[in-house]
Amino acid sequence: MPRENVNDLMVFVAVARERSFTRAAAQLGVSQSALSHAIRLLEARLGVRLLSRTTRAVVPTEAGERLLEGIGPHFDEIEAQVDALNALRDKPAGNIRIVASDHAIKHVLWPKLRQFLPRYPDIKIELVLDNGLSDIVTERFDAGVRMGGDVAKDMIAARIGPDFCLAVVGAPSYFAANPEPRHPKDLVGHACINFRLQGSGTLYAWEFEEDGQGMRVRVDGTLIFNNIFNCLEAALDGFGLAYIPEEIILPHVADGRLVRVLQKWSPYWEGYHLYYPSRRQSSPAFVALVDALRHRG
Repeated sequence: MPRENVNDLMVFVAVARERSFTRAAAQLGVSQSALSHAIRLLEARLGVRLLSRTTRAVVPTEAGERLLEGIGPHFDEIEAQVDALNALRDKPAGNIRIVASDHAIKHVLWPKLRQFLPRYPDIKIELVLDNGLSDIVTERFDAGVRMGGDVAKDMIAARIGPDFCLAVVGAPSYFAANPEPRHPKDLVGHACINFRLQGSGTLYAWEFEEDGQGMRVRVDGTLIFNNIFNCLEAALDGFGLAYIPEEIILPHVADGRLVRVLQKWSPYWEGYHLYYPSRRQSSPAFVALVDALRHRG
């Protein structure tokens, strides 16, 4: 098979899996126009249409799905074999893609990665922000980060952070015009800053605990974000109550910019875990990363 055919097939696999020329171009390090040209040439040589293009998405046709299922695993195997050669290097090397929430990236991953990366200059880390529950296998991530109770049973998990709780907070200006809630059920009468989960698209129901029993409260307000730090800013500006990881709000409570309420009803959750399929264990770079991220508190 001519070399250009192999290159075009590799381009097709990237575009079909990403469902986007933009993301595939970023992954391969080439221009979108080059990818589009390669796909057109491949379709012309094969005599079938492989991708359906719309203004919003790129979707494989029936022929495209069949081709992807046939050749995709072979490219995966080639990639795995190349990664395995890194074991012969003096230092671990390779690319690692991790999907995690904004809170996990800022407060758990990055503090450890800024110590890790200078020691391993040949390892490249891509952090993708997603506050939902991504399917790391389907979306081709090497690993994901979730709280311990949310990790699927068929995954390997390594604890990377301590237990933490969420805190209900509001600005002094908000409480100057509104009474402090005395019980989680009182939140129904307050302006609350909602948080939308990216994966499901649903609004997060605030979770509390009373006498060992879980309690969920669906709150309402004029603002909805899918980024926890936007929720924090809105609360600081007095637009309502927010339910935010404790470590984020403590400095603002200490300096009087936020007031914490309902603390005794906020349970502690099992800390963040890095989770991944068993196949990732073979990469020296990945093993080094897991060891560096592991929680030792």
